[in-house]
Amino acid sequence: MRSFDIATVEQTSNEDLLRELDLARLPRHVAIIMDGNGRWAARRSRPRLVGHRAGADAVRRTVETAARLGLECLTLYAFSTENWKRPRFEIRALMDLLTEYLRKELHSLRENNIQFRMIGRSEELNISVLEQIRKAELSTFQNTGLRLNIALNYGSRAEIVDAVRKLAREVAAGRLRPDEVDEELIHRNLYTRALPDPDLLIRTSGEMRISNFLLWQIAYAELHVTETLWPDFAERDLFSALIDYQKRERRYGRVHHLEEVPA
Repeated sequence: MRSFDIATVEQTSNEDLLRELDLARLPRHVAIIMDGNGRWAARRSRPRLVGHRAGADAVRRTVETAARLGLECLTLYAFSTENWKRPRFEIRALMDLLTEYLRKELHSLRENNIQFRMIGRSEELNISVLEQIRKAELSTFQNTGLRLNIALNYGSRAEIVDAVRKLAREVAAGRLRPDEVDEELIHRNLYTRALPDPDLLIRTSGEMRISNFLLWQIAYAELHVTETLWPDFAERDLFSALIDYQKRERRYGRVHHLEEVPA
């Protein structure tokens, strides 16, 4: 019996999925809740930190694939405001992984025309982490390809609170009337003000929750949940999510023109 090379079979499968994907109808903005690093490590009887390092490899693969496809925006949920409750050694390791990723990948980000940006409360981050983030942001600021956003020390409720506080200060100073506050003004005061709202939200590991991520921005996003744990998330998983997205009919609250409207 003829034996098949696993890598060749996987590549063929990926190519089949790519042919099914309409590159002219990609979502402008894809957001991902990267979940499952701990379970990935536990299933292998390894420490959680091994799972986080494998998760960093999945970040690299996903960013490279998104850039090759020509996606406009990719936002990855890396560390939430609630994650400070984790053990200190794990938090330190996660921050070290981020700075290591940025150091190693900065040249690649520049070469591949990828613009890097952090969203979240930066003032609570360690100075060494913040310095590496600012270096990556400044070094890639003029890039015009994929906009890669890392949500770090991010919580959507905190983001909305920060936006409301800004507007409240404007009202208190007499520069803004309360009845001038509308959805567009709130949008302009969010961390994501320079980005289009996500069209597609992907969550790995099969969990069916939003986890305080981009609550305002995903009002009309399509949701795709995969059982794949984040460290195993590969090119085929992103292709499958995009194909699933392209099969959806996005209505934004409207009724399809062929449907009858109930009396």
